[in-house]
Amino acid sequence: MDTWECFRLEQDGHIASVIFNRAEKRNTMTIKFFHELHEIFRQLDTTDSVRVVVLRGEGKSFTAGLDLMEAGTLWQQPSAQSRHDFRKMVMGLQDSFTAVERCRKPVIAAIHSHCIGGGVDLVSTCDIRAASKDAVFSIREIRMAMVADLGTLQRIGSIIGQGWARELALTGRDFDASFALKIGFVTKVYEDRNALYKGVYETANEIAQLSPVTAQGVKETLNFSRDHGIAAGLEYVAQKNAALLPSEDLMEAFQAFVEKRPPRYTGR
Repeated sequence: MDTWECFRLEQDGHIASVIFNRAEKRNTMTIKFFHELHEIFRQLDTTDSVRVVVLRGEGKSFTAGLDLMEAGTLWQQPSAQSRHDFRKMVMGLQDSFTAVERCRKPVIAAIHSHCIGGGVDLVSTCDIRAASKDAVFSIREIRMAMVADLGTLQRIGSIIGQGWARELALTGRDFDASFALKIGFVTKVYEDRNALYKGVYETANEIAQLSPVTAQGVKETLNFSRDHGIAAGLEYVAQKNAALLPSEDLMEAFQAFVEKRPPRYTGR
């Protein structure tokens, strides 16, 4: 796979790993980070051999969020002072995170230690979030006199409910892995980082063994129904299955059931 400045990209079988690779900077997010993330997920979306993506970070932190040193420099430049240019810049950064959500392949975030600010924005776009026991989260922007603008406020309510979303966003307080599990932000908490990765890749492999076109259809249907409501979601899934079925994978599922063997899905 391609070489990147802020990431390392690996593939093992049908599972791709997108690894934050700025450990010395606590994987803080620069403009380059956003550009590369967008391109990586655009590529993964169209790579047929990839069925599941795992997102994780090198070093002491998953990510400490936005690189504030670079951001401060950008805000001091004339173009960043222009309200129009600033809006365009923010929308471009938003689109980089939305590329993760838009990617048809299921994405699992494996979170250790710090997941701050932009980190919460990013993992909110993922389909599954798991954490090690030492994980610490914060919708930190309000404590920096900023409104979180990269997607947390738009997505987290549908994950944890409006009550907790508003309290955490309005206080900016830290919350740990056990609390994240309690409110449903993560689905599993592991004792340490090694156990986290073992568990996440087991889940990724479980999904990768299933029909890839069906897994992608499930993700697309969940996202559409969240954004458009139940009635529109029901019509959407009826149209989707009318277009997809019967598929070769469906026939394989039936044949494998009759022959009492594991199915071998091809995505056709």
